Amino acid sequence: MSSFHYQSEDLYAEGVPLAEIARKYGTPTYVYSRADIETAYLDFDQAFEDYEHLVCYSVKANSNIAVLNILANLGAGFDIVSGGELQRVLKAGGEPSKIVFSGVGKTEEELKFALEVGIGCFNIESPAELELLQSIAQELGVTAPASVRVNPDVDAGTHPYIATGLKENKFGVSRDTAIAMYLKAKKMKHVNMVGIDCHIGSQITEVKPIIEAVSEITDLVDKLASYGIMLEHIDLGGGLGICYNDEKPIPLVDYSKAIIKAMGKHQHRLLFEPGRYIVGNAGILLTKVQFLKKNHENSFAIVDAAMNDLIRPALYGSWQRIIEVKKSKKTRTLSIVGPICETADFFAYGREIAAKPGDLVAIESAGAYGFVMSSNYNSRNRAAEIMVSGNKSYCVRKRETIEQQLLLESVLPAHEEA
Repeated sequence: MSSFHYQSEDLYAEGVPLAEIARKYGTPTYVYSRADIETAYLDFDQAFEDYEHLVCYSVKANSNIAVLNILANLGAGFDIVSGGELQRVLKAGGEPSKIVFSGVGKTEEELKFALEVGIGCFNIESPAELELLQSIAQELGVTAPASVRVNPDVDAGTHPYIATGLKENKFGVSRDTAIAMYLKAKKMKHVNMVGIDCHIGSQITEVKPIIEAVSEITDLVDKLASYGIMLEHIDLGGGLGICYNDEKPIPLVDYSKAIIKAMGKHQHRLLFEPGRYIVGNAGILLTKVQFLKKNHENSFAIVDAAMNDLIRPALYGSWQRIIEVKKSKKTRTLSIVGPICETADFFAYGREIAAKPGDLVAIESAGAYGFVMSSNYNSRNRAAEIMVSGNKSYCVRKRETIEQQLLLESVLPAHEEA
């Protein structure tokens, strides 16, 4: 059950009215529920309580250090894709040994830093990366724990921009390439292959493609064992979908039972990398209606949030529910749009909603891929982020200012004649 709920006519986040948050912190503002984050993580973790595993939260979904700290305190591991995310996890109190480092383009500096802090595993995505990791580990005099990310060519049945397990995608390597990489690593003195990894996409709502991927990976594990390469863990990635509109997410009990059954005789430790599932429905974007406008047959509510704050509708054509902060029976058909000079600057078309200038509305399911994908397009300041815990609210990221935007910029020096 979501912590975003109505008490009488007013929308609350846990025990705090959203209208109060808007008065205190302004809009547009992201609001997260600590209870929802904790519940989602614990539900996922407990679904595999009888099987050795580690839940590595996918930092790219929401990298605010308050979110990461909540999860670190629960014992979570972390899946990162950059050196910056690694710095965030460490600052938030995450254990280096519980970190897996994914991504197709890790730099020398990132690999070196990750080795120095002692992360748990590198998910290697190319033969060239394997060579680079060996070189840097040798230079540092350490052994790098690693796995190969395999692309199983499984269709996750999701949006093409968030599908990652097809052969035309940039992620991972083919089965044959993976075998060659493991055989090569077997001869290396500074790389220790401890696992195998795959991730087929995001917002997956069917079990079948997940089980197909498990079958491909376990078959490859058996093949590697025939070469004397014995692995400790199997990383099945993340991608478990949530409900935005009328989707039917996979029940966790069905998800865990299906995976454990598909593992069969294999007793490897399982790693998972959920992101959206943990934080997606734990956050909303709070925004205020600026104007109502009628243009020919179309009626618009222009709000103070924009595509720079939440780009998912413009980027993916995604559907997110939008509700009133103060309930009213006097609804009208409106398209909810932002102030940016782009036709793509929209959140919804033709919704039945009560909205007039000054009213607050909440864009639901905005906890994942919301603030992390925001920008300064049109020189707009990025939103504040608020964490609600019980009947208290905390600003976990202040609203950006134009002075902060300009801090790293400078004009050219005055022209000097020769």
